[in-house]
Amino acid sequence: MSNLVRILLAIFLPPVAVLMTNGIGLQFLLNILLTIFFVLPGTIHALWLVLRER
Repeated sequence: MSNLVRILLAIFLPPVAVLMTNGIGLQFLLNILLTIFFVLPGTIHALWLVLRER
């Protein structure tokens, strides 16, 4: 999938971007937890994971 789509998903739907990048696992659960508490940490975490995949 295009990196642009993953970056946009990381901004608007962080857990979906992490799920598409890493699958279900520790990073996905951590991102859901971060997104539930505050959206900004979840977004930063998702962007970091998506951009690290390059």
